[in-house]
Amino acid sequence: MVKRICLVIPPSLFLLDERVFMTLGILKVAAVLEQAGFYVELLDLSGVENFEEVVEDHARSGSVSCYGLTATTPQMPAATKILRTLRQYAPSARAMLGGPHATLVHAAFRHEQKRGVQGRGTLAFQQLREMFDVLVLGDGESAVLRAVKEHPEPVIDADDPRSELFLTDHTLTELPFPARHLVDVESYHYTIDGERALSLIAQLGCPFGCGFCGGRMSPFLRRIRMRTSENIVKEILSLYETYGVKGFMLYDDELNVSPKLVELMNLIAKTQVDLGVEFRLRGFIKAELFTDEQADAMYRAGFRWILIGFESGHERILTNIQKKASLADNTRAMEIAKRHGLKVKALMSLGHPGESEGTIRATRDWLVSVKPDDFDATVITTYPGTPYFDEAVETKPGIWTYTYPRTGDRLHSVEVDYREVAEYYKGVPGEYTSYVYTDHLSSQELVRLRDWLENDVRATLEIPFNAGAPALRYEHSMGQGHIPPRILRSSDHALDRGRSA
Repeated sequence: MVKRICLVIPPSLFLLDERVFMTLGILKVAAVLEQAGFYVELLDLSGVENFEEVVEDHARSGSVSCYGLTATTPQMPAATKILRTLRQYAPSARAMLGGPHATLVHAAFRHEQKRGVQGRGTLAFQQLREMFDVLVLGDGESAVLRAVKEHPEPVIDADDPRSELFLTDHTLTELPFPARHLVDVESYHYTIDGERALSLIAQLGCPFGCGFCGGRMSPFLRRIRMRTSENIVKEILSLYETYGVKGFMLYDDELNVSPKLVELMNLIAKTQVDLGVEFRLRGFIKAELFTDEQADAMYRAGFRWILIGFESGHERILTNIQKKASLADNTRAMEIAKRHGLKVKALMSLGHPGESEGTIRATRDWLVSVKPDDFDATVITTYPGTPYFDEAVETKPGIWTYTYPRTGDRLHSVEVDYREVAEYYKGVPGEYTSYVYTDHLSSQELVRLRDWLENDVRATLEIPFNAGAPALRYEHSMGQGHIPPRILRSSDHALDRGRSA
């Protein structure tokens, strides 16, 4: 009999609109399971208002014996509610957790073990072990096949380059493409220059050590793994032929950490000539690595917008972040982009060690001087797996302090239960709640200055506010015994085999 597994994408309640980019990691895991002959159902709860009722309805059916959840740290409050519902209505079903949160909490735990301490990373990992039957850490594509065995290990660690479960360039290239047929693709809406777009990930990993960024001690997020250019273009062609899209959002951490970026862009450009179509692309680049050759190739491939995480307009803050890019590097990147007709969205963040009203005003002045085409500014969050979290020490009850050793500048954060507190992640203008503060600015002052920065820069540069589309919410009606197809999808070809089994 074909085994039945239900994978679950929790809602992202902190987002204005959850139906913009689908969660590709769990869709890659689903594709591997399908390839291995498993019958896979997928509950996509993105944007579902009463998601707990949806889970209850599915759990009551008793159709599967194994549920696999993925979760980022901001999704954990919703994932916790999903787990509680499963425990109540499907108590014998195996509950597995994979994805960034579990992996990064484990990395924090591992870091504390090496230092011989038991801190909040250890506590958070112990809590996850008590909650879930199986934790899958790191690259889940091969690890999931161990997780669904009859008697799996409670912790399956694929975040170790020495493990056969850790993906290499070769194994990454050989993987099936994400099982997008398991989600309602038409309900996801994103455009690039008017072209309907879908997202893909060309390569894994970012080698830099920015203090605010997750996974800096986690090899699966720190080590670069690259597919061949031919394989990436094959996926782009598949999306074009299957869904008719001509827009592609490349969600790599930094596209130009790859030495093959120009090769890839040239191949994408050639593909468009061969097809007689014109694509539009969007993605992230690293400022100090950006070159005229890259910019020219990206434009020819269809890029008109790029996103750059400049973070700050003050040199000392860039040092404290360990950004590896100077103000001069950032300004030069803006100049390169403009020379080649590429619009730039500048990604800025506030609340780093040493942040003061003066450093935020410097960020404002730099933005006004370089004139990005768009920007956003957010107050940072100290997630597990970031140096700001992993290297912090408790200086007062419930207060954790990170100190950057080169300058002695500090960042303080308030202890938060990531499993329960959803308000921690609010990033909607006008609704910010900061749980960090510095020696110069309180949490409230950080929020006030963030709002001032955005309002002032947009007014000065005449950049309109991003109103965005209204958040899409789907509601599942209980008592009908049926979950709408846009929420629940299953493996049709696996179902056919199941009927004959």
